[in-house]
Amino acid sequence: MTQLVDHSVVDQRASEPVRPTSAAALARAQRQQTAGRRAGLAAVVKAYVSLTKPRIIELLLITTVPVMFLAKGGLPNLWLVLVVLVGGSLAAGAANALNCYIDRDIDQVMKRTSRRPLATHTVSPRSALVFGLTLAAVSTVLMATFTNLLATLLTVGAIAYYDLVYTLWLKRTTPQNTVWGGACGAAPVLIGWAAVTGGLSWPAWVLFAVVFLWQPPHFYALAIKFKADYARAGIPMLPVVASMRRVGLETVVYSWLTVAASVALWPLGMTPLYGVVAIVTGAMLLVESHRLYNRARREEPLKPMRLFHWSVTYLTLLFVAIAVDALLH
Repeated sequence: MTQLVDHSVVDQRASEPVRPTSAAALARAQRQQTAGRRAGLAAVVKAYVSLTKPRIIELLLITTVPVMFLAKGGLPNLWLVLVVLVGGSLAAGAANALNCYIDRDIDQVMKRTSRRPLATHTVSPRSALVFGLTLAAVSTVLMATFTNLLATLLTVGAIAYYDLVYTLWLKRTTPQNTVWGGACGAAPVLIGWAAVTGGLSWPAWVLFAVVFLWQPPHFYALAIKFKADYARAGIPMLPVVASMRRVGLETVVYSWLTVAASVALWPLGMTPLYGVVAIVTGAMLLVESHRLYNRARREEPLKPMRLFHWSVTYLTLLFVAIAVDALLH
């Protein structure tokens, strides 16, 4: 069957002149294209930044800088503070990015982490691994160049402990993962002290104990909130494998130990200002911990995020008091 074509129409259309696009339309199209590229680049940058878990980094830095003030007995060298801040941020970002790489299987299962870049395939596993290792290398070089050997080794050790000991082993095998995993979270205290003094003394170890013992109440509260998530992923967090009464009891015990460690710093050269802050803020931490435990005993809703948020406030106020105390000296 032959298709009939009106050649007069074809010829007429072919002979019509091509109308050039207006300058305004061309400029508008170029702006849209540029905006699209910028939006794409911004999304990629945002994804890589989220791999470093900036909110966790902020909490680590809250403990590092005041310790440097205390180690110096006043205002430390600002260049050294900047180096430790940048190097510590890169190290923590490296550890967190590598954590995301290792935990990419469970992050897809848990609702709380299902929007992380690897879970949503915004960043490939290989890219995340390279990114994490690069940050680790840069932070190591920075610390080795501008601080000292002890601070550098502690930095490298903290990254290795968090990813190889905690993430790969403790987190997936024992309900005590939160307790023993606290060593890497408390490491910035030792790093800051070592960067200033080149060694470690009793106040540094006491402050390490404060942060180490503070982490179980802090993370137990979060684990209670996301208990179903951890259970779905097969992670044996204490709230998943034990009764809420047991979790509440351990929360109270570690809260008391935290406050005791913070008060133990007072006679090691601190002023009454620090002592008052340690006692008052510690009392509030104990109140919230006992409230959670009492609700667990009565089998009432636990409201764990009250303790979670106050624990952050507690640690912040305590370490601000340390910095102010050091400046008062």
